[in-house]
Amino acid sequence: MTIKLYNTLSGKKEDFHPQKEKFVSMYVCGVTPYDEVHLGHARAYVVFDIIKRHLLKRGYKVDHIQNFTDVDDKIIRRAQEKNIKPSELAQIYIDDYFAQTDKLNILKAKKYPRVTQMIPEIINFVKALVDKGFAYEIDGDVYFSIEKFKDYGKLSKRNLEDLKAGARVSVCNEKNSAFDFALWKKTKENEPKEVAWESPWGKGRPGWHIECSVMSSALLGDTIDIHGGGQDLIFPHHENEIAQSEAKTGKQFVKYWIHNGFVSVNKEKMSKSLNNFLTLKTIFEKYNPRVVRYYLLTQHYSSPLDFSNMGLETAKNTLQGIDDAYLRLISSVKNSATEIIDKDLLSLQESFLSALDDDFNSEKALSNLHELKNLILKELFIKERLSQFKKLFEDFAEMSLGIMLPKEQNSDENLQNLLKKRNEARKNKNWTESDRLRKLIDEKGYKIIDNKDGSSVLMKKI
Repeated sequence: MTIKLYNTLSGKKEDFHPQKEKFVSMYVCGVTPYDEVHLGHARAYVVFDIIKRHLLKRGYKVDHIQNFTDVDDKIIRRAQEKNIKPSELAQIYIDDYFAQTDKLNILKAKKYPRVTQMIPEIINFVKALVDKGFAYEIDGDVYFSIEKFKDYGKLSKRNLEDLKAGARVSVCNEKNSAFDFALWKKTKENEPKEVAWESPWGKGRPGWHIECSVMSSALLGDTIDIHGGGQDLIFPHHENEIAQSEAKTGKQFVKYWIHNGFVSVNKEKMSKSLNNFLTLKTIFEKYNPRVVRYYLLTQHYSSPLDFSNMGLETAKNTLQGIDDAYLRLISSVKNSATEIIDKDLLSLQESFLSALDDDFNSEKALSNLHELKNLILKELFIKERLSQFKKLFEDFAEMSLGIMLPKEQNSDENLQNLLKKRNEARKNKNWTESDRLRKLIDEKGYKIIDNKDGSSVLMKKI
């Protein structure tokens, strides 16, 4: 078993070999909490959840860190608009992040560092870059000199001379180069005191890029195995992380860079100006989070994903079919304790794992889940195999893909009485009464699954 992944740095698919055997350090860029978590966030964090789940499945220990950029120009502006402290605004949207991503069944990171918790470490990092000659200060602002870092552009494949030639910005009189980026920003007159920290260059706050370099190195070391986020972060954010980190340490910053594809909405770029900016809270008002997670897995993580109501409806109907098969299965078998897997099921299991070994191909893995579903519907009367089916179904859907499976609805006494009466009507071939009771149950938000052996199961509609 060898996991292969596409490394943005090399521009090709590579065998995965972490620095320490069976131990993976992984840093994923987190949100800037100035607004509700949206669809683009959902795709990124579901993608890295799948990556993490598969690494765990293959026996790795994953040290996963994901940050919150809780001080930023956008946070300050929004807080001033709402007449609250930036820290209060950030907390509101950090809470929203967890509320929404929990619904998507995303595994928690080991730690969620915040920029405001690591100001001393950031100051020391910036000071080290100044001392090494990679950064310079002008009137309280500190900039990284990209011309001093000879490998600048190696991630995004952008040549510095080409950038200069194609630039439409005028050279800033203060900076040595228009492309030098801020490591430390002098406090502006209208900014609140709580986002101003004392430093060797006067009161100020960190620039965006330095924050992730500091948090990742402080918690995972100078070199980490996997670093990732959306493709929009490749340049300039991740490019600048590499420059400042490797300038400071002289070591490779990241072995494998992974980036997920963009999300569009009805074939248009998602943006507030086009009025198609979809927050998860809004989407979840209409669609079950399980449906959204399933939909996000239907395309390979590196491909663009077009989000549409038609696509969600298709995902909803498909997931309903998966639920149907699973509930038919668990109504027929209660015991999942089996260690023996038949040869053909073992082959299907290997195909599923191989799909995820091959650059975490969730699209292909889903096809294996559907193949298993079809086998279940075909072989429900072969009792000897049902416990094997149950084990594999739960391994595929819940453990690897994070798609929570439904449970039998046994707690509602009224529903169970209606189901009992309907079963009696079916037994007596009173089809009119059977249909009437089915409609009553349907109106309560449940679907009846009738098995060929005469038993019925209730499933909550999604």
